[in-house]
Formats: sequence, C-alpha cells, structure tokens
Amino acid sequence: MAGRQKLPKIDLEERFLTRVSWAYHVEGLTQENVAKRLKTTRLRVNKALSEARRRGLVRVTFNTAFAACAELESGLAERYGLQTVYVAPSPTRVDDTQMIVGAALGNLLSEVLAEPQIKLFGMSWGGTLNLATRFVEAMKRPELEIISVMGGLTKGSDLNSFEITTRLADLLGAQHSYFTAPLYAGSAESRNTIIELDVFRDILEKLRSVDALAMAAGDMSERSLLMRDGLPSDTTMEELITLGAVGDILGTVINADGEPIDHPINERIIGIGFNDLTRIPNVIAAAGGAHKVPVIKAMLKRPGMVNTLVTDEATAQSIMDDEP
Repeated sequence: MAGRQKLPKIDLEERFLTRVSWAYHVEGLTQENVAKRLKTTRLRVNKALSEARRRGLVRVTFNTAFAACAELESGLAERYGLQTVYVAPSPTRVDDTQMIVGAALGNLLSEVLAEPQIKLFGMSWGGTLNLATRFVEAMKRPELEIISVMGGLTKGSDLNSFEITTRLADLLGAQHSYFTAPLYAGSAESRNTIIELDVFRDILEKLRSVDALAMAAGDMSERSLLMRDGLPSDTTMEELITLGAVGDILGTVINADGEPIDHPINERIIGIGFNDLTRIPNVIAAAGGAHKVPVIKAMLKRPGMVNTLVTDEATAQSIMDDEP
C-alpha cells in the first residue's frame, strides 16, 4: 500500500504573528485597530508583537548615528540609576569632544530652563559649561535666578563662575547672583570662620535650595581649570595624584571610589558638599573625553549624587565596557 503523501503544513501561529506585525509596523495601525481587524483581543496583539521580535520575525533597525547613543543612554541610566542620560555622537576629531559635550549640555539646558517650575538654577564653572552657554536658546525668564555655586578663581578667566553665570542670565533675561568667596580658604580653621559669617551662611543655604544645578567633572591634568589655575599655592597636582586622586567635583578632590581623598585641601572648600547635592532634585553633570573617564566613573559610584549625565559616545562606551 502506497504511503500517504505528506502535504505541506501552514504554521498558523507564525502566520498570525506576521499579520499582526505587518498591520502594526508597516500599515501603522494601533494595537486596538489590529485587534479589531483580526477579531482578537488587544492583549493577544501585544503579546504577538513581543513574540515576533523574540523570534526574529521582526527586526528594528535605525539608520542614524544616534542609534548607538540611544542604546548607551539606556544602559547608563539603568546601571547607575540616572534619571536622564544625554549621549552625543563622538566627533571626527577627538579635540572637538568638549565642544560636542558643551553643545549637548546647552541643548539640554534649553529644555530644563524653559520649565516654569525651575526658579533657582545653580551653575558651576569650567570649559564645558562655558561652551554650553553658546548653545542655550534665548528666552524670557525674568522670574528665574541663576546663581554661581562655586567660589571664584584667584586668576581671571572667562571660564570663571562670574562670567558664565552672567552670560547665561543675560540669555534668559533672568536675574543672577554670585557666590563671592574664593574656592579654597587658607586653612580649615579659616574656612570654618568664613562659613559661620551670616552672609556666607545665608548664601550657602540658598545654594542648597536650587531646583537644579549644572556642574562639570575635573580630571587630574593641566587640561583641568582647577588643576591649572585654582589650586592653592601650597598644594600640587602631583601630591594629590599620589594620594589616589582621579579628579574633582565642585572642588572636592576624589579617588576612584568617589570618596574625598585624605588631604587638607578638601577641608578648605568654601561651598556645598556631596550630601547637599543628593538633596537637589536635578544635578546635571557634563564631561567627556578619555581623560575624564576615571572621574566620571568615580562620580557615578556615589548613588544619588548625579541625576543627569551629559557626555559623548566614546566616553559612554568606555564607561559601559568596564564592569560596574
């Protein structure tokens, strides 16, 4: 007796997954409308879309330089518990990294500072923040106040907090105020005396109450404004590196674990500290470049200190490539 001929079988489940995916991704129907067309439930449509991607029946591709950036943003946010991550595509020339990160920060600040609930905004200083002011959109925010959050440098510079704060306030039609103190006191004793003065105690409380704050992360090289122009005359960059320093955050010099190094310079800072940063709703940190990777990683090891990170693609990839 001749064997029964085997007839080809139709995979009904795969056919259903394909019909759902085509209607949703190609025709642009909503999940609810797909469910009506195929006489099924929206829940089944939702599960079918997920299953089609899991099987590889549907692949999503992005023909844009920002695709890798979006993946890095998601990965960094998940790993370090960040509210927002802004990764800019790396420039062709490595020397343009600071400009790219500054532009990204400026774009982000245009969004943040347009929010009516932001009434008091803190601004630190540095090259990246200086560049960011070139990319902030002009707007009218007369009810907003920009305040410098770091003491000034003894040497004049257009990267100083006074100039940056004034420039940003002018762009926004906002008010501005300065933290008129040096970054470091001559000693821990003189620092304690200074911050006990009514005028400084009041302004420190004001700094602690900002709605958002933008800051940079300094590395341990001559590229750093602090290392180049801001260290007290009795302190050298080399001795800080010997003690394990990888950079600074608002003048506090930290090690690879994000902890302040054991050096008198950290007892002489006139300004807000790490505990103050954890109480600010949105602390925005901007930094990029291979030389900044150690200090960025150290900064991110302190939970809750940074809410928003702005960096470039190569820097973000270097951070993600390392084990957390």
